[in-house]
Formats: sequence, structure tokens, C-alpha cells
Amino acid sequence: MNTLDDKVALITGSARGLGKAIAERYAALGASIVLNYSRDKTSADEVESNIRAMGAKVISIRADVSKVDDIENLFAKAKSTFGKIDIVVANAGIEMVETPVTQFNEEQFDRLFSVNTKGSYFTMQQAALHIENNGRIIYVASSTTAFPVKGMAIYGGSKMSPRYLVDVLSKEIGHRGVTVNSIIPFAVDHSGIFAEEGSYPELRKSLLDSCPMGRLAEVEDVANVAEFFASDLSSFVNGQHLLVNGGANQ
Repeated sequence: MNTLDDKVALITGSARGLGKAIAERYAALGASIVLNYSRDKTSADEVESNIRAMGAKVISIRADVSKVDDIENLFAKAKSTFGKIDIVVANAGIEMVETPVTQFNEEQFDRLFSVNTKGSYFTMQQAALHIENNGRIIYVASSTTAFPVKGMAIYGGSKMSPRYLVDVLSKEIGHRGVTVNSIIPFAVDHSGIFAEEGSYPELRKSLLDSCPMGRLAEVEDVANVAEFFASDLSSFVNGQHLLVNGGANQ
């Protein structure tokens, strides 16, 4: 059985969805958790309560990852509280779908690239500066970076650039025993744009039709891979991008 005893894990965007599932999984494995949220304190408090009930140590820190000062403060507070950081998951992001190339505007472009690209870049930069030797850095990407989907030009594009950073960073700090990898999830049911029942029916049908397993991903599918990348089982897996998509072709 994997254990993360004595590890400290920082997960951005962990008040709900994938970040919540990963934070709670790491806590169940014995890690101390640094939760991050930008606005939804109520949800962050709920996750914090769940983790405390497991007997794990946890703090919640408000930080907008589109602001570099906030990211730096997030890492500074995490280290001042726990003394170290062993695992960083760059998960925070926002989605935009069903928006053709001819219809998106500058404000939408700037917002997605500010959070998804800039936020992930500077989160991983701070991770590289502060993570312990033999630590783990994990970027949560999107299957749209592997299989382009109509209406997702900005979203997929904003998630693509940090994948390249994963490749570069894995080479720059691998000598410290730190691994840097990305998880590339398929559309996730009960999370993100599919959090509400019946949302985006045409897109859902298209995605389901593309998947041989006949379903969308669940948060636990992604948490399973996050557990692998955080554990000793992946100690020689570096600079990799793991699709979690049930064999889907989009």
C-alpha cells in the first residue's frame, strides 16, 4: 500500500472537483495538506473539515493563481506552517467550451491564459524553488491538449503550454530526484463543466461516443494517477504525460 506519511502536499484549486479529490486522497495516505482556493471559502472549509476528520493536518490558503504575488505567498505560508513541501499539484484552472475560434474575445483569452497558463507556470516555478529533494511536481492538463476538440481552442491552448514546461522542468531539476509529470484527464463527470446534471448534452454525447469504455472520467480515476505520481512507485517516471481517458479518441 502506498503511504505519504510525513509528506506535505500543496494542491492548487483544491476546494472542489479534481483538486478536492486529490487532496483528500493524499490526506487518506497520511500527508499533511495545503489547500488552496481563490473565492469559495465555504467549499474549502468543507474539504478542510473532511481532512481533519481523517486525522491529517491541513491548512487552507486563499490565493488567486493568476497573480504571482499570491502564488509566492501561498508557498511562503505553506513552508512557514509545515516547514517543507514534498508534493505540488498544479491543478487550478478554468474551462471554456462550445466557443468557436471566430467567437472568442480578448477578455476570454486573457482570463483563461492568465489562470491556466500563467498560473500553472508560476506555480511550477515556485514548486521548483521550494520543493524538497526527491519531491513530486504534478501538472493537471486536459485531454484537449492531445485531441483537439471543436469549441475549445482557448481552453486547450491555455492548457498546452504548461505541458512543455513539464518537459523542460523535468530536465532541469531531475538531478535532485524531483519528478515532474502531467496527468491528462478526459472530461470528468460530476466536476467542472459537468458538475451539474444534464449540462452540455451535445458535448457530453460526443465525448461518450468517442470513448470505448462508454463513460466520462470520474474524479477518483484522476486521483488514482495522482496517487501514483506522488508515491515511490513513480520514482523513476519523469517528464511524462499520462492520458486518463479510457481510450477515447478525443
